[in-house]
Amino acid sequence: MTPEAATLRLAFFPRSGLLTDVLLVLGGASFVALAAQVSVKLPFTPVPITGQTFAVVLVGASLGALLGLASLGVYLFVGALGAPVYADGNHGWSILTGPTGGYIVGFVLAAAVTGFLAQQRWDRRFSSAVAAMLTGNVLIYLVGLPWLSAKLDTGLEKTFELGLYPFVVGDLLKLYLAGALLPGAWRLVERFKG
Repeated sequence: MTPEAATLRLAFFPRSGLLTDVLLVLGGASFVALAAQVSVKLPFTPVPITGQTFAVVLVGASLGALLGLASLGVYLFVGALGAPVYADGNHGWSILTGPTGGYIVGFVLAAAVTGFLAQQRWDRRFSSAVAAMLTGNVLIYLVGLPWLSAKLDTGLEKTFELGLYPFVVGDLLKLYLAGALLPGAWRLVERFKG
């Protein structure tokens, strides 16, 4: 293990090759797919409460920008092709192009940016890790909310009622948890170095 590494992936797998990277990408996509199944439907909105945002920012930060992007790209792609990886086992092009599809597209961007911030060592301290996770969450909303609005033909306030307000507290808890896990993982790297 190398604590000087840019990401946790490199700290744990400093000499990884293509096979390792492919397995990590698939593992990240699988983690997000599992987190998507932790889902609670709300009766007033098509957007469920899920564990996805937690998994997305954690995968991005752990794997770095490129592999985080690849991992969430795989997640998006296999779900669109029919693998039941989206929330509640949903899948298909209709989900990706439906009201919640923007959040899924936002996951890809969030993983890449969170991974980039982790490569800049934002994942080493709780405060900066939380800031990186918050940045990722904001990006998800920046893609998801306009998409939701366009698909449902709602104004700004109604879109926020359907796609933002019910999720803020849960997302804050998830990003604080992710923000705590990352520095903890780096402390383990430090403990086991050499």
